[in-house]
Amino acid sequence: MTTITRRRVALRPGTWLVWGAVVFFLLILAGVVGAVVVDSFGTRWFGGWLPSGWTAHWYGTAWREFDLGGVLIVTLEVALAVVVISLLVGVPAAYALARRTFPGKRVLMVAFLLPILIPPITYGVPLATVLYKFHLAGRLTGVILANLVPAVPFVILVMTPFIEQIDPKIESAARMCGARTRLIFTRILGPLLVPGMLAAAILILVRTVGMFELTFLTAGPDSQTLVVALYYSVSSAGIRAQQEIDAMAVLYTMSMLVLLVVALRFVNPTQLVTQIKERD
Repeated sequence: MTTITRRRVALRPGTWLVWGAVVFFLLILAGVVGAVVVDSFGTRWFGGWLPSGWTAHWYGTAWREFDLGGVLIVTLEVALAVVVISLLVGVPAAYALARRTFPGKRVLMVAFLLPILIPPITYGVPLATVLYKFHLAGRLTGVILANLVPAVPFVILVMTPFIEQIDPKIESAARMCGARTRLIFTRILGPLLVPGMLAAAILILVRTVGMFELTFLTAGPDSQTLVVALYYSVSSAGIRAQQEIDAMAVLYTMSMLVLLVVALRFVNPTQLVTQIKERD
């Protein structure tokens, strides 16, 4: 059986082409990321395969010059606020969509998909215009409101399948036993929804930290997240060492990598691909 399997694999050139493309992509990705990491620790690198010397002081310089401590605090504040608000709004909305059937429900679900599927810049410009009109942009509030636009629909789309999988008879039995609505949500549905809420929260956290367009359009000097501060460090006027920017890029990449590892630890991406059933 093993010999037959090997012969089948050997006779499939498409298999080798796919694996070759994957290996080529990984090599290119490793080369790009590795070059940035190596340069962030190098003193000078004008030629050759490696820098002429090694140092770690670029990280301290970047931390002080770009005030990365304050930037990280702002990033954490924005991400946590978006996660909490999107869960508070999205979970009840997902419950209503999962338990109720009404005209236009399918159209509403498609409308929730639009902020996730279309590029954020397409609705980010008019959204930023409205926020500036009401003097909300340029502040932490404006950045949070802008990031809520794709975050709330994302929570709804993640939580609706989780709620649909819970048998409504559980709620009916609790009501027959005299349980009130608040008790049903806190004691019965709450523990069952924890896995879905945790998955949605972690994915929204990763998405918010990496969101550039909406944050860039609405952030001010004191409300920049890490990804926007990284952009300004590259595009702003002045002469600075390339190693400082690379050090800042490494810090951003490491923070995103940590969040991604945490997300994959608690979230199985295949669980998010679920067909939402329309109830008759």
